[in-house]
Amino acid sequence: MTPHSIGRRKVASTPVELTGLGFGASVIGNLYRVTPAHDAQAAIEAAWEAGIRYFDTAPHYGLGLSERRLGAALAGRPRDAYVVSSKVGRLLVPNEHPRGTDTEGFVVRDDLRRQWDFSRDGVLRSIEDTLERTGLDRLDVVYLHDPDDQWRQAAEEAMPALAELRDQGVIGAIGAGMNQSAMLARFLRETAADVVMLAGRYTLLDQSALDDVLPAAEELGKSVVAVGVFNSGLLSRDHPTEGMKYDYQEAPPELLDRARAIADVCAAHGTTLPAAAIAFPCTHRSIINVTVGMRNPQQVVRNVELHRRYVPDGLWDDLRARGLIRPDVPAAHGPGRSARCL
Repeated sequence: MTPHSIGRRKVASTPVELTGLGFGASVIGNLYRVTPAHDAQAAIEAAWEAGIRYFDTAPHYGLGLSERRLGAALAGRPRDAYVVSSKVGRLLVPNEHPRGTDTEGFVVRDDLRRQWDFSRDGVLRSIEDTLERTGLDRLDVVYLHDPDDQWRQAAEEAMPALAELRDQGVIGAIGAGMNQSAMLARFLRETAADVVMLAGRYTLLDQSALDDVLPAAEELGKSVVAVGVFNSGLLSRDHPTEGMKYDYQEAPPELLDRARAIADVCAAHGTTLPAAAIAFPCTHRSIINVTVGMRNPQQVVRNVELHRRYVPDGLWDDLRARGLIRPDVPAAHGPGRSARCL
């Protein structure tokens, strides 16, 4: 892989630039299964070699394990050469009643537990704790993490606290990350957010973000980072099979059938379903980055190759015509696959 071959896009109205493909560090926090430390280190090294310079983590990921591993792997690299985002809203506090293993999807000891806190003090403490775990001198982007049930405190306390830090130059950009799109639109419209991290709601199988957050971002000139582009796995293989996951559960038959139909159209256009899944979000002008979880160097190589793979504009037209994606999916811009996240 050739270094520095992944282009960059700026988070609107901020000095922060993200490479078009980002490194999602949830899986190096032992999401679903153990990721050996040497695999995590090697994955980050491979991402760096490929030119990836945006790394996303959170305290939630492995009860701090992801942040510690990411910080250790980036230690010694020029700080101005990369961008790190983390999240606030879940403080890590001592677990008074440990059972031995975390119960929220990460294979780690549960000596700590998560405590929801979107207060100003909670935000400041969370950032301080993240800096200590990562060993970094600053965070470039900070997102509110899954404030679904805590809009008021998140909007009225957490976001103003982040805005103050941004305006002081302590943080480069601020926003929120969620699995839903409607509240993300509210953050863009009603708060000081610069960017939102949209999980799974603008993919080949779900374009519901066209109803709210994407129009808001375009209207206000704000930015969107797309994650969960494989919808938990259903879009991750050339030929989807029974038993694959969609949004963390076994995919229902009708979605499996649609994924297979999309895969057939991709093949007819000389590309693959996972390559199209990574390329698809970038057809919207407000989406500046796709971030994908990468557990080991092999996954990094595959995702970088998928990101670079040619996906013709005609694919989106064909999928629209066949009713496999919404008719209001915008047409790609420019040659190839729009080049907007390249």
